[in-house]
Amino acid sequence: MKKVFLLVLIAIAFKNNAQELNVIPKPNLVNFGGEKFYIGNTKFLIQSKDISWTTLLPVMPLNLNNSGTTQLPVEIIFDNRSGESYTMSIAKKKIEIKGNDRGIFYGLQTLAQLTKKSDTLHACTIEDNPAYAYRGMHLDVCRHFFSVEAIKNYFDVMASYKLNTFHWHLTDDQGWRIEIKKYPLLTQIGSVRKQTLIGRQKDEEGTGDYDGQEVKGYYTQEQIKDVIKYAADRKITIIPEIEMPGHSLAAIASYPFLSCKKEAREVGIRWGGYKDVFCAGNDSTFTFIEDVLTEVMALFPSDYIHIGGDEVQKNNWKICEKCKSRMKENRLKNENELQSYFIKRIDKFLTAKGRILIGWDEILEGGLAPNATVMSWRGEEGGIAAAKQKHNVVMTPGGYCYFDHSQNKLQEEPLNIGGNTSYIKVYNYNPTPKILNAEQQKYILGAQANVWTEYIADWGKVWYMTMPRMQALSEVLWTYKGNKNLANFQRRMSDECKILDQKNYNYRIPEPIGWQDTVDVNKANTITWQPMNDDDEIYYTWDNNYTMYTKPIELYKSKGSQILQCYVLNKKTGRKSITYKCVVK
Repeated sequence: MKKVFLLVLIAIAFKNNAQELNVIPKPNLVNFGGEKFYIGNTKFLIQSKDISWTTLLPVMPLNLNNSGTTQLPVEIIFDNRSGESYTMSIAKKKIEIKGNDRGIFYGLQTLAQLTKKSDTLHACTIEDNPAYAYRGMHLDVCRHFFSVEAIKNYFDVMASYKLNTFHWHLTDDQGWRIEIKKYPLLTQIGSVRKQTLIGRQKDEEGTGDYDGQEVKGYYTQEQIKDVIKYAADRKITIIPEIEMPGHSLAAIASYPFLSCKKEAREVGIRWGGYKDVFCAGNDSTFTFIEDVLTEVMALFPSDYIHIGGDEVQKNNWKICEKCKSRMKENRLKNENELQSYFIKRIDKFLTAKGRILIGWDEILEGGLAPNATVMSWRGEEGGIAAAKQKHNVVMTPGGYCYFDHSQNKLQEEPLNIGGNTSYIKVYNYNPTPKILNAEQQKYILGAQANVWTEYIADWGKVWYMTMPRMQALSEVLWTYKGNKNLANFQRRMSDECKILDQKNYNYRIPEPIGWQDTVDVNKANTITWQPMNDDDEIYYTWDNNYTMYTKPIELYKSKGSQILQCYVLNKKTGRKSITYKCVVK
């Protein structure tokens, strides 16, 4: 009842406020109580009676060492509240932030955004807390490897948008990226792929040309400890993923005894899954997995350990004598139940160690492990089924949360896995299915965007594929649904793009605001656009002679069906968007 009342208050507060704070994600409750004041020459003085505020210094988003002619105290007050909420009072003489360490950290992120985007502050009070506890980003480092510095850069950006969970995809068919001291061949052999397919994969066999270039790399345990500390300083929990029983070819190439056929294999060079998976009938497989997970748990303090569980090709299990014997001994009806046996056995092991198993929604097949959390990627059906069984769920459906998908249907988009997921589609996503009743909805922890890197080989493209979709997702997960508004988000994103330009991030320049892929001349006389970024200029053409957009474009019925093309040019950076195409008919 209290939650419903709070949501009503939040909705009323925003409805009555003509002003807004230029922050992403949008704060949930703001009351403006005074006028704007100038902060252009201000030095912020962090003050607290509690010495523990110094733990925030490594990631303090404000410039404490500037030479401002005026000083503005920022008083930090720690309290014993739970969760990630904070309250902030902004006044000309003092700024006050209250909360626990996580809440204060997020309050400082809000203040940092305000001070970076304007030389004035608006006196107000903010009472803010997230809509969802789990606010995640994923990164696949198996298909392409990224440095420790890149991963830390990812955390910096995540933290600024109040995202709190990083799902680290560390093992797959195409590469093993984590040092396991008991099994050194995993990195000596499993971390090296001899070559990569050129262009988009045409079939399951990987027919086509290959580049002949090795892809290699792994993280040492010391590097991982450093990364975990860096993430923790930014209030980010890292969930490691060790894939099983499928997507395990890199491990099998290192130790062939892990598969049913026990034959020598190479680390995968094509995309998709392979028939060689961990043998479910061999006890040595489970000894290996438990050894690996023991070292993983010694490194990662996360409650959750991700075990994959997706896209398991069970062909070899059907002919493997040990797998058939395992099924007979345990009265398992089919290979799906054998997979369930496999997952449940790992679940029991992790539970005994005080950890929680999380896996892709295929872990539902054959029966869900007692303590498992489900990550629903094949739509929402798996998440709905798990919630109805009173299991926790993280929503990550491909149509909304797969950031390896194209951001437009156009061929001009950089090489990608396919699909079509715009930032607008992401922004309009609701992670809580309406089909669930109030009790079942409590099991929806939040959502996560997945960044699979089959077609993302360099760090600049990671940013192209994630932004502005990451910003949109952050608002989906932090801001209550009743406070969200796409046009409002686009206005705030305009200033955010300027910050991204200053930091030289290769974000995707969005289509102009007001863009439509198809326009019916019987329903519209003109096309009106606005660039997302104030520094952008729009150029359009009907016939390849481009003209700068300065006023609405008139449409004429007599011309029939035509293609209107445009691109966006940032006049400060010189960056140019892809060419967008609108069918006018």
